[in-house]
Amino acid sequence: MTFKGSFNRISGSHKALLVIFLISLPMVNPWVRGDGVGYYAYLRAMLIEGHLDFEKDWQHANQSFQMYRVDPDGKPKQGGYTVTGHLDNHFATGPSILWSPFLIVTHGVVLLADRLGAHISADGFSWPYVDTLAFATAFYGFLGLLISFELARKYFAERWALLATIGIWFASSLPVYMYFNPSWSHALSAFIVAMFLWYWDRTRGSRTILQWTILGLIAGLLIDVYYPNALALLAPALESIGRYYAAMRQPTKNSRLGRLALGNLIFVCSAIFAFLPTPVTRQIIYGNPFASGYPEMGHWAWFRPNLLQVLFSSDHGLLSWTPIIFLAVLGLLPLLRRDRQLGVALIAIVAAYYYLIASSPFWDGLSSFGNRYFISLTSIFIIGLAGTFTALEEFWSARRANILAYGGTALLIGWNLAFIFQWGIHMVPARGSISWRTMVRNQFTAVPTAFLDEFDRYVLHRRKLMEQIEKSDIEQLQHKRSSPSQGDK
Repeated sequence: MTFKGSFNRISGSHKALLVIFLISLPMVNPWVRGDGVGYYAYLRAMLIEGHLDFEKDWQHANQSFQMYRVDPDGKPKQGGYTVTGHLDNHFATGPSILWSPFLIVTHGVVLLADRLGAHISADGFSWPYVDTLAFATAFYGFLGLLISFELARKYFAERWALLATIGIWFASSLPVYMYFNPSWSHALSAFIVAMFLWYWDRTRGSRTILQWTILGLIAGLLIDVYYPNALALLAPALESIGRYYAAMRQPTKNSRLGRLALGNLIFVCSAIFAFLPTPVTRQIIYGNPFASGYPEMGHWAWFRPNLLQVLFSSDHGLLSWTPIIFLAVLGLLPLLRRDRQLGVALIAIVAAYYYLIASSPFWDGLSSFGNRYFISLTSIFIIGLAGTFTALEEFWSARRANILAYGGTALLIGWNLAFIFQWGIHMVPARGSISWRTMVRNQFTAVPTAFLDEFDRYVLHRRKLMEQIEKSDIEQLQHKRSSPSQGDK
């Protein structure tokens, strides 16, 4: 079968998503900065150095990352070493695992090119490595969106699933971490959580031992990528509890309990196996497989969570910065009528995740567009937004629903992209609270006049623009240096 023939067999929705992704690829920003330095360091150090030595990563990092980690002479600060003599790197290992297939191939190509006289540094910092990492993140982000679309259209009309996918794609915090900051973990989290929920949903009710094994492996990697992603495991947990309860009410079917228990055991063992890179690296770095490098859980605000601030604060509130999420969460209620088990599981995951982030000492995301932590729930938001569009169609005429859904989504996307532009070039602070009055005024005055010039610089003179943004970031950090906890993680 020819490529053209294969492409013609793809649905129109898939083609639309693919075309949008290909058009958006030039927006991918190949740089490693901030949190991304720590995430990428595992892969680069093992690939190039052969062991977990992060000194060169710290020395090549952006200045805002170095401020609290590197001395003026370029040496890592002594206080940055752990009891094992390794540099403190609390960032998760999962992103490096996902990037590794792409970067290993790139490293081989660079070594071969160097032998042929290309003179490209095979140090993990040169442009082939960084460009590959950025593309890999965008690719994983797109796969996550595609998987989420497939899950959404299983329960709602395809056109609403498609519109919801495009809406969350460009009206949430996702584009910042899929394109602008690709070395961070969030777009990868969106992918792996989507993969987990899709496979769980696809196999629930009649899961074989092999399928329990695969689900467990995805679960372990899911936690490797970003620890809060573990709350997605509520889906199989609630499913299993429901099946145990149903089986116990029918004693004649106790054999089902045995098969389910075996499946659960296989799932746990598989998840632990896939999760091993995390405790192994914690043991090497901290001398304790259970150390995380983050503030101890006892210091979290479990009994005084910042429930309202997380949603509505001008300091990266989830709903105040990205209001489309409100519509997405509402849409989980119609899902209950179509599949109660799925609806309950997704609502439970969102509620638990919300409480966890609200309890965190860093609930605002520090340097963040919107509340970046919730990007992990992208697939759930897409399903929910499709549910909201469906509800509009049920309560109003098709014509009115189309106007509200398509028009509202377009407005939210435009508003969000303009807001991202403000945040990206520091018209509003990257950290801390912003002035809503200034932000709204900028949307209608500063953004239209500055967009074309800055877009031209982003496309043609990106390095200089990134240097300017980094300089602005440094100035803000120096202003807040009396409060180190607000610095770049």
